[in-house]
Amino acid sequence: MYKVLIIEDDAMIGDMVTMYLSEEGFHVIRKANGAEGIAAVSPFDPDVILLDLMLPDMDGLALCRQVRETSKIPIMIVSMKSKVVERVNALGAGADDYMCKPFSMHEMSARVHALIRRSNLYLKSSVNTRQVTEAAGGSTTAVLEAVLDIDKKITLNPNTRSMRVHGVLVETTYSEFEIMKCFVNHPGRVYSREDLLQTVRGFDCLVTDRAIDVHIANLRKKIEDNPKEPKWIRTVWGVGYKFVY
Repeated sequence: MYKVLIIEDDAMIGDMVTMYLSEEGFHVIRKANGAEGIAAVSPFDPDVILLDLMLPDMDGLALCRQVRETSKIPIMIVSMKSKVVERVNALGAGADDYMCKPFSMHEMSARVHALIRRSNLYLKSSVNTRQVTEAAGGSTTAVLEAVLDIDKKITLNPNTRSMRVHGVLVETTYSEFEIMKCFVNHPGRVYSREDLLQTVRGFDCLVTDRAIDVHIANLRKKIEDNPKEPKWIRTVWGVGYKFVY
């Protein structure tokens, strides 16, 4: 049984979502404020977190960042805020999806299923990669390593879902890691926004290609010496992006 943690202070919305997801077979608990929500993450170990931005005791974005510091659990923001800048800020804080209130329960459930499905694919991919590595005598995951020059490199470890830049560990969100995996595995290939969108979100989540631009901007901040003049993640005008080294 998959588990969903709802951090929502509105009792009516929280109870409706809890009841709907419970009827679909999820194990759901709801916390009414940020402190209780954060305290529940580790012991409950949810498969997805549904997070409201406006909580009585703390800002939802701050909570999202705090969870993301120690966990890669998929986070979906559920909020009355509908402006593009608010969606952008949420993605920048580490959220994986965003829904505006009021919303369709059916769509909300579909997105929860999609987030869990992609998270499980991560785990399956990590296990398969580890098995291949062991069969090869413990060799490193060279397929996910792109050497940028003699002493500078970006390395992705699919087992720990971690990225190192010049040997320094850099935290990434689910979507950022998947985008970098595409880039590192296929340097020089031009990816359209739609290509990357399907890679990180699948076919059943209603998101826009603006989300990809946000993830690219965040990645540039993490790997580029000068994000405003990127050397590695290049824009291909009118098409999308490519990784150059």
